[in-house]
Amino acid sequence: MWDLIPTFPRETILAFLAAGLLLNLTPGADVMFATASGLRGGPRVGVAAGLGVGLGGIWHVGLATLGLSALIAAWPPGLQVLKWLGAAYLLWLAWASCTAPAAAPGLGGLTARAALWRSFVTNALNPKVALFILAFLPQFTDPARGPVAAQILVLGALFTLTGTCVTAAYGALAGILRASIAGRMSLLNRIAGGMLAILALRMVRG
Repeated sequence: MWDLIPTFPRETILAFLAAGLLLNLTPGADVMFATASGLRGGPRVGVAAGLGVGLGGIWHVGLATLGLSALIAAWPPGLQVLKWLGAAYLLWLAWASCTAPAAAPGLGGLTARAALWRSFVTNALNPKVALFILAFLPQFTDPARGPVAAQILVLGALFTLTGTCVTAAYGALAGILRASIAGRMSLLNRIAGGMLAILALRMVRG
């Protein structure tokens, strides 16, 4: 798979990496989720949330490579179901955050492993990610270089790698900032819950 990388023109790869990095640096749903996790659980939980987002990205890239994302995108009711499932899950997380005891350690008693799982599920249930990958990655493919599906897989892996690093960094930074105001856990829990609720609204409105 990776032997396809040398077949890409250097300007194409550089343009792809630059565009991907710019998109990843722009605060979006993934960054908000990792930030909320870091605020509640500290740097380790924030990084774990970033890794979970990356796993969700791999999931969507795999679906796009197999052509399943295109099938889902062509069936509007399926997209709506995914939207509402994702939004309901985020609202549940928001409620759990706002009602978590102030003295509870970490993410309301949640481990880094659980934070990773939650971020993966949130990303996997977000149809916007699937639609974005379908619209973004094919722009940098060329049938003359080989199978387009393999190119999408390579580009998706690169995009997911850079996105995971950036998102995990946001989560870690939020966790570091949390340490400076650790005495206000109730406020941090509510801020994190509010961010998750905003994400839920954005998911159903988009």
